[in-house]
Amino acid sequence: MVNLHDIRYLRIGTSNLDSAIEFATRIVGLQLAGREGKAAYFRSDRISVRGDTRDHTLVYFEGDPADHVIAFDLKNRDDFDRAGAEIEKAGHPVRHGTKEECELRRVQQFLAFTDPTGNRIEIVVRPFHSGERYFPARDAGITHFSHIGLRTSDARRDEAFWTRLLNARVSDWIGDAPLLRVNTIHHTLALFPSPHPGVQHINHQVEDFDDVMRSYYFLREKGVKIVFGPGRHPSSSACFLYFEGPDKMVFEYSVGVKHILPEEESSYRPRQFPFAPESFCMWGSRPDIPEFRESHEGIKRTPLKTVA
Repeated sequence: MVNLHDIRYLRIGTSNLDSAIEFATRIVGLQLAGREGKAAYFRSDRISVRGDTRDHTLVYFEGDPADHVIAFDLKNRDDFDRAGAEIEKAGHPVRHGTKEECELRRVQQFLAFTDPTGNRIEIVVRPFHSGERYFPARDAGITHFSHIGLRTSDARRDEAFWTRLLNARVSDWIGDAPLLRVNTIHHTLALFPSPHPGVQHINHQVEDFDDVMRSYYFLREKGVKIVFGPGRHPSSSACFLYFEGPDKMVFEYSVGVKHILPEEESSYRPRQFPFAPESFCMWGSRPDIPEFRESHEGIKRTPLKTVA
């Protein structure tokens, strides 16, 4: 089993790099950490120990907006060669990054492969940290990049990939969609059924619920399309707000996410939520996100009968 430590960065193509930079900084509230050639690097971690800040957590590059790459680092960097061998043995061809590619990713080494759906995954060794304090262009209250939603063409098959070959654990299910953790955070990635691969949404944690609501009014004022929320997830307990960014990528702010601590691992049991609006929001908000809508899975709810 390959032991992942945490999600490290996300790389996504865009048809308009300047517009993506403007949105990421002025709207989302990320810091532009650097711009090199046809790529822009963004920082988002507000850490008590300044040297623990990830060098970057998001990269926009000029290219196909459907080109997405998700990177994780290992718990033990000495497991790098073994991880590649295990992934190869499981039937997923592995490619090692060139020196130039490592420099672009600001890591010492990485290996690349795809999951069964075709999502592009990278495992990195010795990714760069920064001693500079995260200083955003807008005070959205962001504390860190936390998780992604990932599309899957077969949720059960891909759940097995992430939990048997890699060390993810199921925290809960919404319909067939598993919410998966690799550390104590309720989920680092969630797999949502879709006809095509790619990242479905990008989550940043914020400091408190006031930040969620301040951004709600800010985004409305700026004419940004809000696609879900404000609301609260019954699975992770997080209060949330989803909105649409460049190339229709969905961003999320959330706060109050549930943690499953090491001492709870042996007794924790994942919960099954039905694929229904109230499983995504306990307050009654309805998502305008294809993968969150009932019609996407072809499920027609049977309403509860009222007993006289």
